[in-house]
Amino acid sequence: MATSTSEPRPPDPADAARRIRERARALGFDAVGVTRPEGIGEAGRRLAEFVARGRHGDMRWMADTLARRRHPRALWPDARGVVMVACAYTPPGDPLAALSDRAAGAISVHARNRDYHRVLKGRLKQLGGWIAARLGGEIKVFVDTAPLMEKPLAAAAGLGWQGKHTNLVSRAHGSWLFLGALLSSLTLDADPPERDRCGRCRRCLDACPTDAFPAPYRIDARRCVSYLTIEHKGHIPRALRAGIGNRVYGCDDCLAACPWNKFAAPAAEPAFRARDALAAPRLAALCALDDAGFRALFSASPIKRIGRDRFVRNALIAVGNSGDPALAASARARLGDSSPLVRAAAVWALSRLLAPTAFAALRAERESRETDPDVAAEWAAGPGARAA
Repeated sequence: MATSTSEPRPPDPADAARRIRERARALGFDAVGVTRPEGIGEAGRRLAEFVARGRHGDMRWMADTLARRRHPRALWPDARGVVMVACAYTPPGDPLAALSDRAAGAISVHARNRDYHRVLKGRLKQLGGWIAARLGGEIKVFVDTAPLMEKPLAAAAGLGWQGKHTNLVSRAHGSWLFLGALLSSLTLDADPPERDRCGRCRRCLDACPTDAFPAPYRIDARRCVSYLTIEHKGHIPRALRAGIGNRVYGCDDCLAACPWNKFAAPAAEPAFRARDALAAPRLAALCALDDAGFRALFSASPIKRIGRDRFVRNALIAVGNSGDPALAASARARLGDSSPLVRAAAVWALSRLLAPTAFAALRAERESRETDPDVAAEWAAGPGARAA
């Protein structure tokens, strides 16, 4: 007698989605939602417009991966279901408190904790393994490391909506969410999307220190402090330096301004509770970091990804904005640094802190030794940079 074999019957889409939500919450995710690849909607078109206008700055990877980034199936053709997860990193106190201490460096809340990429990806892999073992199908997990548009997918999955600052806003967690994505070859019942609840509020737009929002729901990364201090590899444009203030890594101003934050409880996940040592580190100490010291201080933080030179550049911009002549010694100590990025920022800081005659004397002593044209240009700009 002949026997026949058949593929296992795929799980019921509604039951599979329900079980995935339950498992995700059991693994410690604060929010979970399900959508389908089509949930990306018009986000791909808007991204193409963003890149066409050059608003991505020197983040060339956005342009290079645009075709795959536009739609989840362009990244993985077998994707049928999208599971979006989130962990809250809500700070327990005022996230902007360090801005009032001009001798300290203000570090974005997300970077005061353990590297969220590792924490979320490890947990997502656990969820993916469970799905493969219990429900079948293939899975792929992503945490801000692949050309996938997490924020519009999270909105489609009902985790929140993209606010006027372009970040995700949640009724339960405000603007303080880390996102992760899991693509599955299984068909899953989708959750309803969250509607936009920003209304007429524009607090996030008004809070931006460098006017990076040309319109609500639109951002020009080239003016964004987070971009300038994290993604931007070159010299920070002189016209934007004063707006950076003492922010040495990232910027929380638009996030902190969101009124939905009042409903958010402090982060429950121990890995995302801000480390006191990184709440307001002293600028003098940050400027003095060598590569080994930088790596030691930020060994568990995403800050280590930008490298010592970019970070010390940021610290020196903050020194120049401090208005504290006592910090001039920290800038002067970096005039002989091996990195032109650091030397140029040190010159600019000194042009802001020293009296014109003192800066002119230092320029006469140092300028002829400089071989890098960008650093030489900072010397040439002289005390006039005070008005930048």
